[in-house]
Amino acid sequence: MNILVTGANGFIGRNLCGFLREKGYFVRGAVRNKAPDIFGVDEYVQMGDVNELTDWQQALVGIDIIIHLAACVHIMNNSDSNSFNFFRKVNVLGTERLARMAAKEGVKRFIFISSVKVNGEGFEIASAPEASRNDGRLYTEKNVPTPQDAYGVSKMEAENALAGIAKETGLQVVILRPPLVYGLGVKANFKNLIKIVGSGLPLPFKNVNNRRSFIYLGNLVDAINTCITHPKAAGETFMVSDCADVSTSDLIKMIAYAMGKKTALFSLYPSILKVFCKIMGKDKELEKLTRTLLVDSSKIKNFLGWKPPFTMQEGIKETVKCYK
Repeated sequence: MNILVTGANGFIGRNLCGFLREKGYFVRGAVRNKAPDIFGVDEYVQMGDVNELTDWQQALVGIDIIIHLAACVHIMNNSDSNSFNFFRKVNVLGTERLARMAAKEGVKRFIFISSVKVNGEGFEIASAPEASRNDGRLYTEKNVPTPQDAYGVSKMEAENALAGIAKETGLQVVILRPPLVYGLGVKANFKNLIKIVGSGLPLPFKNVNNRRSFIYLGNLVDAINTCITHPKAAGETFMVSDCADVSTSDLIKMIAYAMGKKTALFSLYPSILKVFCKIMGKDKELEKLTRTLLVDSSKIKNFLGWKPPFTMQEGIKETVKCYK
């Protein structure tokens, strides 16, 4: 079976390509710019920008399955209309273009890596101090989408576009909505948290009573692999996670333990913590770190018989290797 992975040189793509090749698949990696050092691909194609005009013809020759990872994730000032248009250009129109060309070329299945942000951003700890998996705040595939930013909106619109193409052409579309993905090479806020924990600085999260779902890179790659051939995956949307929820303080403890560090936590009232972080210009980072966001992965477990092969502890241990 021949597989095309878009965004093959990204955080998820690099690991996915190597995994699939070890499974015996022929892997073609699509990248924006020249990237001859990609591990795990049989060949790669340079596509340039992803948008409504991208010519995927060369990349699609002989392909059976597409795993679409390429996306615009971060740009500055993503609340203004120009930013919304840019997200749509890449994430919606670019995805639609690829799917239509894929259907025309006889590709069987299109696996789209979406985001839990289609469901929403979770809940502030002030509104969910005792959050649990049974309090109705659990994101599932049945939730009415309530994306809160341009990225989430674009992923929702891309999902809708793919549903229309599937209905028109018979292309088998599978959608995965992961929460924050961590693993070796993770960047942004998770990487910063590892560095801070590794420094031994005391952190004011002792009594933060939130709960969050995450997914380890190895678990996400395994879930994608399951969706490649499973007949019941066609036409379905799946929430996917580690199936283990932790508070921010628990996460810090897990990271510290994996690094062989002592945990230094103290308490601050949430209102004081917010003011302090706002003064430091870190209010958005705090909000992301302390919100409650829970994902229910029951559907993919029941429909496809999938279960995460790695525990969260194992995933954290692997993630912090390069920081120890």
